[in-house]
Amino acid sequence: MIKVGIVGGTGYTGVELLRLLAQHPNVELHAITSRGEAGTAVADLFPSLRGRVALRFVDPQTAALDRCDVVFFATPNGIAMGQAQALLKAGTRIVDLAADFRIRDVAEWEKWYGMKHAAPDLVAEAVYGLPEVNRESIRQARLVANPGCYPTAVQLGLLPLAESGLVDLSHLIADAKSGVSGAGRKAEVHTLFSEASDSFKAYGVPGHRHLPEIRQGLARAAGKPVGLTFVPHLTPMVRGIHATLYARIEREADFQSLYETRYQSEPFVDVLPFGSHPDTRSVRAANVCRIALHRPQGGSTLVVLSIIDNLVKGAAGQAVQNMNIMFGIDECAGLTQIPVLP
Repeated sequence: MIKVGIVGGTGYTGVELLRLLAQHPNVELHAITSRGEAGTAVADLFPSLRGRVALRFVDPQTAALDRCDVVFFATPNGIAMGQAQALLKAGTRIVDLAADFRIRDVAEWEKWYGMKHAAPDLVAEAVYGLPEVNRESIRQARLVANPGCYPTAVQLGLLPLAESGLVDLSHLIADAKSGVSGAGRKAEVHTLFSEASDSFKAYGVPGHRHLPEIRQGLARAAGKPVGLTFVPHLTPMVRGIHATLYARIEREADFQSLYETRYQSEPFVDVLPFGSHPDTRSVRAANVCRIALHRPQGGSTLVVLSIIDNLVKGAAGQAVQNMNIMFGIDECAGLTQIPVLP
């Protein structure tokens, strides 16, 4: 059994990790930390876990995380980088669901995240945890940087085009919408029911911190820099990301075949028939990305629809997928849930 610790178990990604790991056939939950809820039974805070998780939240200082085989950091940005070195020295592997190790250029990371990086020496070692790109490196990794939710949807949607060079990679557009759970569980005015319900808005238009992460991944796939306009939106739903992606075609090809071939061996990417319209509820609570291609009026613009659950394939599910790869077990273990509908 893989002995697992979770740092920051009270947020949405933390409870989603608990939901998935409590059903995992190869996992033993060892410790779930929370300073504010230390001593509280996990099932008292999250009744959905009654009968499945018997642990209590513990203070991070007394959690003995160094006795775990792997520790998930479901924490705000800036936490994992301060604790990673000690855990790695103890032989514990890490999957960080925050952004501390995603961007290779430390100065670029510091610019977008507004803080000094506490462990720049670990950035070069960290493996970016997009299995569809880095599976072999993830197998050997001590430290995995789990991708962000928007970057997962956008990169999976554009990756075959970046790799093939069939489109104008200097003028890509990603128009993405997310449910309010993407903002986390903390109380903020813009996510209050009366603020977010029955409304729809763009945000971060001048620049969003997920932009450099997406550009980095696409540039690696393309072998050269890419130009990307990324505009996120907040939608009045709890879960889900719908990314509508636009690329100008430069060379003709069978784009449907390109995507089907690229993802034919990927268990968690579903390429739908050409012209399909996947919706967010088709992936709710499941670790899957659904992709559909369109070519409006047979013109020169290819439109890619990429759909994920931001808390699963966009966060906790992908983290568990990475753990499975790291420990050499079935990549799909604990992740075979059918999406919830309606």
